[in-house]
Amino acid sequence: MKKIVLTILKAVWVLIGIVALYLTLGYLIPFIGIPADEVTEPKTVTAYILTNGVHTDIVVPVKTAEMDWSDEIPFENTRSGKSDFKYLSIGWGDKGFYLDTPTWADLKVSTALKAAFWLSESAMHCTFYDKMTVGKDCRKLMLTKSQYLKLIAFVKDKFDRDQNGKPILIKTDAVYGPNDAFYDAKGSYSFLDTCNTWTNNGLKAAGQKAALWTPTDFGIFQHYD
Repeated sequence: MKKIVLTILKAVWVLIGIVALYLTLGYLIPFIGIPADEVTEPKTVTAYILTNGVHTDIVVPVKTAEMDWSDEIPFENTRSGKSDFKYLSIGWGDKGFYLDTPTWADLKVSTALKAAFWLSESAMHCTFYDKMTVGKDCRKLMLTKSQYLKLIAFVKDKFDRDQNGKPILIKTDAVYGPNDAFYDAKGSYSFLDTCNTWTNNGLKAAGQKAALWTPTDFGIFQHYD
């Protein structure tokens, strides 16, 4: 019995140590910044990064010469069905968190454990906006054509697609408002690969300032203060 208790205590302390190490690295590593690429092309595309305080999205113009996102993410897939939006925010994350956890009060231990350890599916959350307002929760990015094309490729690659090559709509009532929709995505969320890690990697792909690695929105936005 004593051996069993000691084994359990050791396991608990190992778990506490892992959590402490993760929190420490998750705070410190994001201070290591990746500088933006030096470019000579004109910066003609306006994009944004957006946070709700926990989760970050990449925001792109709905229509430009490079991409018409309404072909990928149809307006009619939202409750409002409006077709005159100017911007589209796109975020990647755990499907269980997105669909089953509208508030932190709804969070289940099973959902958190599945999300942390690669045990659940992922989804893309897409929201249309009429305008973007720069502030503490929203930062403006100016991209060259080639940078934006790289960002487009990065974002499009994360969507699961049907036999016609179109993103797969998740038919659910768990949307957050009249102007958003969910789509199936590739990959599994984990404590090492979070929604904010994905956004950070998107910034790297587009040649923008980013953290070396970050699990949090703070790790990204500190480089845009």
